[in-house]
Amino acid sequence: MDQAELSIEQVLKRDIPWETYMNTKLVSAKGLQLLRRYDKKSESERAQLLDQDGPAYVQLFVSILRDIFKEETVEYVLALIYEMLSANPTRARLFHDESLAHEDTYEPFLRLLWKGNWFIQEKSCKILAWTISARPKSGNGAIATGEASGSKKQITTIDDVLKGLVEWLCAQLKQPSHPTRGAPIAISCLSSLLKEPVVRSSFVQTDGVKLLVPLISPASTQQSIQLLYETCLCVWLLSYYEPAIEYLATSRTMQRLTEVVKSSTKEKVVRVVILTFRNLLPKGTFGAQMVDLGLPHIIHSLKTQAWSDEDLLDALNQLEEGLKDKIKKLSSFDKYKQEVLLGHLDWNPMHKEANFWRENVTSFEENDFQILRVLLTILDTSSDPRSLAVACFDISQFIQYHAAGRVIVADLKAKERVMKLMNHENAEVTKNALLCIQRLLLGAKYASFLQA
Repeated sequence: MDQAELSIEQVLKRDIPWETYMNTKLVSAKGLQLLRRYDKKSESERAQLLDQDGPAYVQLFVSILRDIFKEETVEYVLALIYEMLSANPTRARLFHDESLAHEDTYEPFLRLLWKGNWFIQEKSCKILAWTISARPKSGNGAIATGEASGSKKQITTIDDVLKGLVEWLCAQLKQPSHPTRGAPIAISCLSSLLKEPVVRSSFVQTDGVKLLVPLISPASTQQSIQLLYETCLCVWLLSYYEPAIEYLATSRTMQRLTEVVKSSTKEKVVRVVILTFRNLLPKGTFGAQMVDLGLPHIIHSLKTQAWSDEDLLDALNQLEEGLKDKIKKLSSFDKYKQEVLLGHLDWNPMHKEANFWRENVTSFEENDFQILRVLLTILDTSSDPRSLAVACFDISQFIQYHAAGRVIVADLKAKERVMKLMNHENAEVTKNALLCIQRLLLGAKYASFLQA
């Protein structure tokens, strides 16, 4: 049978020859006694044994994984631990019991991440995630390292564990060990571990942030929706960490999150994306990106829907107010200039705001009408209908608001370029090309009567 498709139930049906392991000194007499009490017993009986003697069972299971390498036995013990923790995740605290201070409880699982088949890798990953999350805080609120004081034995430190685990998780996102389960298990673990600063730091240093971006895309099936939600949860957690924010600003993260929030009907997905936007709004260029991506309109649309989550409703209101403030600050010629020079135009608010044109139209005269010339170049070179339509509209706005607009645009040979677009296949382009020609032919005196 393919080891990747093994289930816990199938593994636990095996009969493991514990007596043989005792005879070869791989399991102690006390260990065999514990195993006989525990193995093949009912859930309630096992729960009682763990309540009475939990640390001893953890020590036994870890020692078996450290000393025995037979695959069937390793799978069996991992299944026992996985079953124990999935039934009650708080049992992960047993791994941090004071009686185990000199035991290297992390090492076997960290080693098995890289050496085992998929069943072994997946279960080791989940067990590590549970035990890491359950480790105790020190008196000052910092996470205990797990290093044994006064021990001559080298113990795997928590930093080593986290770095090793993050490295494996990133490897699963790059080249999964299992074609359909590698990425989901990695994202699921990251979505809980990225709460911790040391994991965020290690993840960013491993260049992990860029591995999340391709996974941010609209989802339809239940499985893909969960993967999308946990990926967005990772981005939200990273939005609190400055080095990660720098990467999020220069990747396509914002565009992808916007596409998700436009198309998703799953409340938990919308909620985590909106909370991420709220976190990022005051930082760097994110506000400008959000305005460019049409987020004010999207937020307005989302507010009309019947959401039940109070946090989501509050975040939508805060984001809407924040974006309004941002638009006021962004409606400047420098912002407009940046958009034109990039060559990708969209219907951002400033294009149709009369105040913007009144206050900034003379700025078009800078550098021998550089921005006007770039708009005309866009008419010649762009294949994007939206950019063509907006460029035509902006040229018509310049004609309307600049005292010599008609003459300047005519001198730059704009008429021929705009005329070519009158027969464009896109209706938005032809509409704005017509408006531009009308304003060019009628002049400023009559142009104000023509509105888009």
